[in-house]
Amino acid sequence: MVGYAVGLGNVWRFPYLTYQNGGGAFLIPYTLMLALAGLPLFFMECSLGQFASLGPISIWRILPLFQGVGVTMVIISTFVAIYYNVIIAYALYYLFASFQKVLPWSDCFSWADEFCSKTRLVNDCSAVLDGQIIHANYSFIASNNLTCLNDTINYKPVQFPSEQYWNKVALQRSSGLDETGNIVWYLALCLLLSWMIVGAALFKGIKSSGKVVYFTALFPYVILLILLVRGATLEGALDGIEYYIGKQSNITKLMEAEVWKDAATQIFYSLSVAWGGLVALSSYNKFHNNCYSDAIFVCVTNCLTSVFAGFAIFSVLGHMAFVLKRPVSEVVDSGFDLAFVAYPEALSKLPVSPLWSFLFFFMLLLLGLDSQFATIETLTTTIQDIYPKMMKKLRIPITLGVCVLLFFLGLICVTQAGIYWVNLIDHFCAGWGILFAAVLEIIGIVYIYGGNRFIEDIEMMIGKKSCFFWMWWRMCWFFITPVLLVAILVWSLVTFSAPTYGSVLYPTWGTAVGWCMIIFCVIWIPIVAVVKILKAEGNLFQRIASCCRPTANWGPYLECHRGERYSHVVTPKKEKEHEIPTVSGFTYFRE
Repeated sequence: MVGYAVGLGNVWRFPYLTYQNGGGAFLIPYTLMLALAGLPLFFMECSLGQFASLGPISIWRILPLFQGVGVTMVIISTFVAIYYNVIIAYALYYLFASFQKVLPWSDCFSWADEFCSKTRLVNDCSAVLDGQIIHANYSFIASNNLTCLNDTINYKPVQFPSEQYWNKVALQRSSGLDETGNIVWYLALCLLLSWMIVGAALFKGIKSSGKVVYFTALFPYVILLILLVRGATLEGALDGIEYYIGKQSNITKLMEAEVWKDAATQIFYSLSVAWGGLVALSSYNKFHNNCYSDAIFVCVTNCLTSVFAGFAIFSVLGHMAFVLKRPVSEVVDSGFDLAFVAYPEALSKLPVSPLWSFLFFFMLLLLGLDSQFATIETLTTTIQDIYPKMMKKLRIPITLGVCVLLFFLGLICVTQAGIYWVNLIDHFCAGWGILFAAVLEIIGIVYIYGGNRFIEDIEMMIGKKSCFFWMWWRMCWFFITPVLLVAILVWSLVTFSAPTYGSVLYPTWGTAVGWCMIIFCVIWIPIVAVVKILKAEGNLFQRIASCCRPTANWGPYLECHRGERYSHVVTPKKEKEHEIPTVSGFTYFRE
C-alpha cells in the first residue's frame, strides 16, 4: 500500500504547494487535514476491503443501492491508468536520454529557436548619457559602453533549453488539441515498454507484483536520499530550502481559505482514497491483520515522504537559482514543468549530470510503476470478483489483455497533441468525480449501513477496543470528514475553470469531451441504483429499503471468521481456504 499511496504527486506537487502556501506554515493545515479527512477515509477503506475480501464493486454487497459508487471508482481508475502510464513513458524517454555524455537539454542545440537561452537576455533599460537618463534598447546601451540602472531592466521572453527540449523534441507538441499530428514513435515505444513492465509484474496477480513492489517501493527512498545529500552540498541549496520550509515561511497565509483547500485536496489525492485501489489491495490481507496500524503507518509514511522529497527538490533548485543569479521563485514550478523542465535544467548544471539525471528519472519511473501496479490490480480484482472461475483459469491472458487494450487507448496521448489529452483527462477524471464518490461512500457506510455496526465489523478483525479508542473515529466518520469532503467538493465545483495547458486554451469541443468523460464515470451511480430498485420486490418504499440492507452473502469471506454475527451468511458453495505469499507474508486468496 505504501507503493500505491506514495506516487508522483509526492515529488512534483507537494513541494510546490508548500512553497506557494506559506512554506513551513503549510504543514499545519496539511497535518490537520491528514488527521481529519485523509486518515479516517484510508482506515475505512482498508477495513472495508479486508473484512469482506472483495474488490471495489462487489464490496457494495454492504449497500446494494450504492454499488454504482464502486463502478464509478473502477471507471475513473481505468481513465487514470491510461494517462498515468503515458507519464511513466515520459520518464522512460528521459531515462534513456540520460545515457549520453552531454545531456541533450543542457544547451540550445540544433532544435532550439531564437528564444532559447541559458541566461536572461536584456531587452531594454535606462542608463545615464551625457548627464541625462535615457531609455533604449540594450544593443544601443552596450554599443555605447553604458551601464543599465537598477530596477529599469526589461528582459526578453526567453526559454530554458530544457523547456524547449520538452516541447520541441520530447513531445513534439502541436499548437493545441485541434492539431492531433502524428504519433510520436519513440514515446509510443516507451509507452509499449511501460505496459510490458506492468504486464510482466502482474501476470500472476498479487503473487508476482508483491515481489516486485519490494524493490519499486523502497528504492525511490534510496535515490531521494542520494539526491538530497548531493543537493545539500551545492552552493545556493540553503536558499532553496529556506524558500521551501525555512525563513521564508509565512504564517499569515493560514488566513486564506485557498491554503486549506490545497492542503485538503493534496491529502485526499496523495493517499489515493476513493479510487478503489485501497479496497482491492486490502482485500488480500489476512482477516485478522491489524488494518488500523497499517493505515497509520502508510498515511504517516506518505506525508513524511512528501516533506522529505521537498528538501531534495528545493536544494537543487536553490543551486540552479544561484547559478542563474535569479530568485528561487523564478525557477520553481510544479507538475510536468517541475519534473521535465525545471529539475532536469537544474541537474544539467551539476558535474556528472547524466548520473544525477538517470537517478532522478529512475526514481520517477519506480514511483509511477508502484501506483500503476495497484491501479491495474484494482481492475483485475474487479474482474475476478465478477467472473471468479474464468479469472482463475485465464488470469494471465486476461491481465495481459487489459494491458494491451489500455495501451491502444493510450496511443492518443502520445500523438503531438498527446500532452493536451493527458492534461484533459487529469483535469476532469481525477477531480471532483472522486470527491463525489468519497462523499457517497462515507455517507452510505456511516449513515445507512451504520457507523457503529461498521465498528463492530472492524473489531471482529482487530479485537475489541475501548469507547475512548473509537471516540475520535466516530467524530470523524459521523461529522468532520463528511463535512470537509462536501466543502471541498462544493469549492471545487464553484471554482471550476476550463482546462488549459500553460497559455494554450482548449477548444469548446475539448471541454465538452472532458465533461462527457466525467459524466460517463458518475452516471453509473444513479443507473445502478435504479436497476437495483427495479429488481427488488414490493412497493417503492420496500424496494428502496431492501436495497439499503446488506445482501444475504455480505460478511467475512471465510466461514471460520463469521462467528455468531454472520452465521446467517448465504454462501453459494463451500469455499476452500488456502494461502498465497504476499508482501506482508501470507494472506487469504479469494477463489
